[in-house]
Amino acid sequence: MTVTTVGVLMAGIDSRIVIVGLPQVVASLGADLEQAIWITQSYVLGSTVALLLVGRISDIVGRVKLYTSGFAVFTIGSLLTSLALDPAQVIAFRAIQGLGSAILFTNSAAMIVDATPSHELGLSLGINQVAFRMGSMAGLTLSGIILSFLDWRALFYVNVPIGIFGTAWARFRLREVGKLERGAPIDWGGFAAFTVFIMGLLLALTLAAYGVAETGTVVVLFAVAMVGLGLFVVLERRHSHPLLDLKLLQIREFTGGVVAQLLNAIAFGAVLLLLSLYFQLVLKQSPLTTGLLMIPLDIATLAAGPLSGRLSDKFGHLPFTTSGLAVISLSLFLFSTTDESTPYSHLVAYMLLFGAGLGFFASPNISSIMGSVPPERRGIASGFRATFFNVGYTISLNLAILITTFSVPYALVTQIINSGNTAGISEADRILFAQGIKTTYVWLAGINTLAILPSLLRGRRSNGDASPSIAADP
Repeated sequence: MTVTTVGVLMAGIDSRIVIVGLPQVVASLGADLEQAIWITQSYVLGSTVALLLVGRISDIVGRVKLYTSGFAVFTIGSLLTSLALDPAQVIAFRAIQGLGSAILFTNSAAMIVDATPSHELGLSLGINQVAFRMGSMAGLTLSGIILSFLDWRALFYVNVPIGIFGTAWARFRLREVGKLERGAPIDWGGFAAFTVFIMGLLLALTLAAYGVAETGTVVVLFAVAMVGLGLFVVLERRHSHPLLDLKLLQIREFTGGVVAQLLNAIAFGAVLLLLSLYFQLVLKQSPLTTGLLMIPLDIATLAAGPLSGRLSDKFGHLPFTTSGLAVISLSLFLFSTTDESTPYSHLVAYMLLFGAGLGFFASPNISSIMGSVPPERRGIASGFRATFFNVGYTISLNLAILITTFSVPYALVTQIINSGNTAGISEADRILFAQGIKTTYVWLAGINTLAILPSLLRGRRSNGDASPSIAADP
């Protein structure tokens, strides 16, 4: 628990820590608008593309070895990013960071499921998953504090001593206890097809949202992604040791949990950015003050996650996943009613609801997903789950930008999102931006509400039930 929690906390922090510091990075290195976008997106791409392959390799060679190497890769990526001399180097080294994050994020859940008794699984996963979400939320606050005293390079080199400790701690404390498929071949064709699919999809979404490519280019990328997905399915059905065992999708609890997580990630991913923009642009607060004002959200998530995990071990996942999603939808709707005159006490209540809803949903949901699959498939199941989370997270950020442009001029949105520059924005534009944020919250509330259906349809499995069995060699 100590090793994996430190790992996913670092991964979560670095998924968001660059947002507040992006203007400093851009100014220091002379990056243009397109390079600014890829400084943030290269981490997401680096972490998402490798998730399925990492999950499959961990099922074959062992989760502990791979996890330890992930700590090392993440640390090296952080060090290189802190030393980067131009935007291209930052983009490349952030992708290396993302790869390390993928290894940490995928294997942490699988190792916990391998090592934890079933009656404690929800609590253990709750602590682990809250660490990631806390990291992603705290990244905004932490970056504001660091940038108040140091330059942008400190955002990355602070990871180095923690990463060195984590690598050594993992090397000396972890032991392999999982059931593996040693010697099984790796499905490289499936990996190539999946890479084409996920790269095409994420690139198309990003380019569409930020307007740095023509519509025709976006359409071609979407088409390439769909071809890659079709080829991936065909290859997986024919391979004796597929990258993703499609029979996992026949497990209703697994599929329902993954789909619910995807929809929740689409709703959840952009909220912290929207809150940050609301405090800074609409309420005219500094980045540091913004981070401090958002602390109630962090506290609620931290408190609710382990509690829901412990209770779900006793009463089952269904009451907590469903109620958690309902509370998140309620909070998003309440956020849509805010404007420049909303009292901070109301905002605190809404943030507490949102954070508590996230905490109550996340750990029982992942416990349900991971507890529903056979032991020898836990690595790839975790990789599949993490892939869907990252895709949803990316969609959320891009979708929020597109929805905001329904009310706000596109040029103004991209100026604020990419440069963080709110100076010279007129009062009329601030009011427009506040309206765009409100509209976005309504959409996100609707998407999150849709997640309740697959969460309910997955059914209920008692804690004493064994994981479903599927053939090791389909």
